Amino acid sequence: MSKTVQHGPSSSPDQGPLVLYGTVTITGAAVMILELLGTRIIGPFYGVSLYVWSSLIAVTLIALALGYFLGGLIADRFPSVRLAHIILSSAVTTVIIPFLAGPILRATDSFGLRAGAFASALLLFTLPLTALAMVGPYVIKRATRDLSGVGTAAGSVYAISTVGSVAGTLLLGFFLLPMFGTRAIIFSLSLLLGLLAILVAWHETRSASRRRTILPIVVAMVIVAAVAMSGLATARKPIPGFTVQSEAESLYGWVRVVDDAQRGYRLMLSDASVISAVDLKQDRSVLGYQQILGLLPLIRPEASQALLIGLGGGHVARDLKSKGITTDTIEIDPVVADAAQRFFHFEPTGQFLVGDARYEIGRLTDRYDFIIHDCFTGGSEPTHLLSREMLSELRALLNNRGVLALNYVGFTGGEGSDAVAAVHQTLKSLFPHLRVFITEKEEFTDFIFLASEAPIDLNPAGEDRRISWLLDHEHTMNGSEGFIITDDFNPMESRQVRKSETYRKHFLKHIAFELLLR
Repeated sequence: MSKTVQHGPSSSPDQGPLVLYGTVTITGAAVMILELLGTRIIGPFYGVSLYVWSSLIAVTLIALALGYFLGGLIADRFPSVRLAHIILSSAVTTVIIPFLAGPILRATDSFGLRAGAFASALLLFTLPLTALAMVGPYVIKRATRDLSGVGTAAGSVYAISTVGSVAGTLLLGFFLLPMFGTRAIIFSLSLLLGLLAILVAWHETRSASRRRTILPIVVAMVIVAAVAMSGLATARKPIPGFTVQSEAESLYGWVRVVDDAQRGYRLMLSDASVISAVDLKQDRSVLGYQQILGLLPLIRPEASQALLIGLGGGHVARDLKSKGITTDTIEIDPVVADAAQRFFHFEPTGQFLVGDARYEIGRLTDRYDFIIHDCFTGGSEPTHLLSREMLSELRALLNNRGVLALNYVGFTGGEGSDAVAAVHQTLKSLFPHLRVFITEKEEFTDFIFLASEAPIDLNPAGEDRRISWLLDHEHTMNGSEGFIITDDFNPMESRQVRKSETYRKHFLKHIAFELLLR
């Protein structure tokens, strides 16, 4: 015979399955929305690397474990704490995230990439995620009427919560982020949770005490709404020396076009990375590696067709156009592609493809004299674009004398130099002719790898003085060092920590800290 579960005289009445399961659906969705939005809050400062994702996932799991435990404990021992109070606490701790982000990111800056990303995630998201996780045990207790149904109730609650998480993930990625900013979504989520708290409070209290019980929750909800509205209405403060011409969020980052009045530069920023920089008076790129790429026509004067992977502001394609070379372009971020046309005078001369390079190159049928691989962003390269399989596909798209030019930021020595050696070793395994050039004779610099099936000859006695400069910046690599990067074995993410941290230091020397804060 089954035993009835005794909730006690102070327990709330049964709210019905619709309210209970609707609650766990919404809170389950909120968990994933907050976790994913974490990359949009921390990413502009620490970059969207494996370490940021690992930090957010770890903090989410910590908060879920803590919330499950506390939710069950409080539900059993403190009946005066109601489900509505738990949901309201999640609303309150969510609405303050955008206000705390700046001070917390400043405070954790000295911790370094890994510790800083983890500490930021822990301080910003533990409280709201813990509160959301507490909902599950509360609902299980409310939904269980006798001991024989405990397993079914628990399974149903966690299954429905997971369905809500799936729905929240798809809703955010497919619809909300492309349409609204991070701050707007967070503030709207806090309002939704506050309204849910009122609805739950209405259903979990008897009519005689309803007004007395709900009034404090309504007052708290009004405060949450006021904070959210003030956050939405607050205009971004002007940043001395910088003018933001445009900003937009995409699925891949926070893209801004910023004018630096002191240096007379126009910059395109993607999160914490400069992906384009142009001197406004001279209308030319000031990024050193792009000047090296502009010398490619001197190496293959007969070239007429090029492929550019990673558009940036489109300056490389513009330089090639001035030499009579038609360039197909691949850019993963549609916001970057739009900004290149609107603010950097880029006009496509060939196919203009927006999508991931690994997918798009499989659809190409042309052969190219030059393929330019320029995918640096946020202090690191997308490592799946550096594998032997990827580079082999690019080799197949080259003409007999075609040249693959790959830009990689790294170190000439010390920690992180093994990543440069790995890129060199991978290219060496595919191409018989390989030369390496650097933009600056410093430890931290851009490496331009030129790889081809045919010899890459440079005549220092030629009329163009830039050839002499290029030869003076040729870098000799140790051919025995490094490993071959493959899709199966690709540890490059762990080899780029020092680079990401060094790049951030260089970035903050020239870019106002406030430009990293939403």
